[in-house]
Amino acid sequence: QVQLVESGGGLVQPGGSLRLSCAASRSIFSINTMGWYRQVPGKQRELVATITRYRTTNYADSVKGRFTISRDNANNTAYLQMNSLKPEDTAVYQCNVQTIYGSDYWGQGTQVTVSS
Repeated sequence: QVQLVESGGGLVQPGGSLRLSCAASRSIFSINTMGWYRQVPGKQRELVATITRYRTTNYADSVKGRFTISRDNANNTAYLQMNSLKPEDTAVYQCNVQTIYGSDYWGQGTQVTVSS
């Protein structure tokens, strides 16, 4: 059963923009925090941005001012608007959802490649 569906990754030139979407299944109840993490081969997964149900946001220092996370609570969907992309933003981006009951869900990941 698919819990999280991600979309929006792809290839973009430096300075370009992409928008990632993460749609959570209706079977996931009482979502608290939705977020995006990223990972490159050989490195640990790192936090990119999170947003709580009250829309409190948190960003990695490396993306502040360039990325914006938002959510649509009615549709259990989170978005990550990525502007001024850099080659070092290249990674597999994964959506994460945490419920108020402590359950934790991960998406399958979407590749973002920033290259000229």
